[in-house]
Amino acid sequence: MPSMFQPEIETMEPAEKSALQSRRLRRLVERLAACDVPYWREKMAGVDVDAIRSIDDICRLPFTEKDEFRETYPYGMLTVPRDRLVRVHASSGTSGKPTVVGYTAGDVAVFAEVCARALAIAGGRPSDVVHVAYGYGLFTGGLGLHYGAERLGATAVPASGGNPGFQLGLMADLGADGLACTPSFALLLGERALEGGLRDRLSVRYGVLGAEPWSEGMRQRIEEVWGGGFQALDIYGLSEVIGPGVAMEAPEAKGALYVFDDHFYPEIVDPETGEAVPDGEVGELVLTTLTKEAQPVLRYRTRDLTRFVDEPGRDGRTFRRIARLMGRVDDMLIIRGINVYPREVETALLEDEAIGGQYGIIVDRRTTLPELRVVAELADPGLVARREEIRDRVARALTERVRIRVQVDLRDPGTLPRQEVGKARRVFEQTTDESPFG
Repeated sequence: MPSMFQPEIETMEPAEKSALQSRRLRRLVERLAACDVPYWREKMAGVDVDAIRSIDDICRLPFTEKDEFRETYPYGMLTVPRDRLVRVHASSGTSGKPTVVGYTAGDVAVFAEVCARALAIAGGRPSDVVHVAYGYGLFTGGLGLHYGAERLGATAVPASGGNPGFQLGLMADLGADGLACTPSFALLLGERALEGGLRDRLSVRYGVLGAEPWSEGMRQRIEEVWGGGFQALDIYGLSEVIGPGVAMEAPEAKGALYVFDDHFYPEIVDPETGEAVPDGEVGELVLTTLTKEAQPVLRYRTRDLTRFVDEPGRDGRTFRRIARLMGRVDDMLIIRGINVYPREVETALLEDEAIGGQYGIIVDRRTTLPELRVVAELADPGLVARREEIRDRVARALTERVRIRVQVDLRDPGTLPRQEVGKARRVFEQTTDESPFG
């Protein structure tokens, strides 16, 4: 059996696990019902606390939506005094205010624990050097895997993002065993290592890759370019829940992730009705934080689509498993780890009176790191002579709004295709040299 970080928890029998989940859920519900905070008083007003006797009663609790984080910004969802917080993270979302999440010392300890589990599942050992190339700061990725590596007993290298040439040299010199970053950056690093003749100096065994959607084809490309038996593995998390470390893929059984269900209880529901779907069917992942102190969530609707995988893993772990994410309920785009909402692009675009109503958003995936482009029409033929000035102004506004560089292509009025039937299609993916707009 592969080495485990917490074997007594990771191999817990189902009946024992259910009892643990039930105790933790009851304790959480009782605490929230007694919480003298306006948000929680309203949230728990219709809950019969006495009816929550086991984890099977979780369906009696209300859902939580992402908008609730923004509506209560910044501290309205806390269940502890603000002076008990030791850290705050915020999501990289672009729609309105960021989603701010507070952590107690206990929450930070759980965060480190689940990230340590994830690294151990990937094959990490206390003797490893783990190169953390996720962004640090408000984004949860960098600090989450950093503290996880230290909790595992490994050496964490806080490289953060960017500067691939320098990072590769550092990985070679320090003897990195593990890599934690986005899949697109892992591919870029692998390509640069191959091109620069550094691959023979690298001995990285595994990559803990997340923060953006990626396919099996991307996995294959990453593993091929790294070579040497490198394992590209999926990690899942959300800042609203805790950050990375909610679920992790094992090299022995790729295609499904273990959900750390002693801390994060998973459900899969019909996105339209909110009712549980039969096991094995695709639906929306819903998560409840059983142990979060500062800012727990009840039945948080992640908007991510997946299904339960009933077949057990091959390493003895007994956590519930979910398939790799199949998409999102909504239309949010994730570009280089940043959440981009088409509606926000539209808002920023149409705030400029020089822009007409016809436009398209292109996610350009022809390169290792995806690019975001916007094609739009000028509002009036008289503006053609000022095209470059307007383009630069709109590009700055878009970049400020969505927090990622946006390329803008302004066309003459009336030149973009019109859709006369059905909903207008605004978002396109480009994987070949043929642009959706010519």
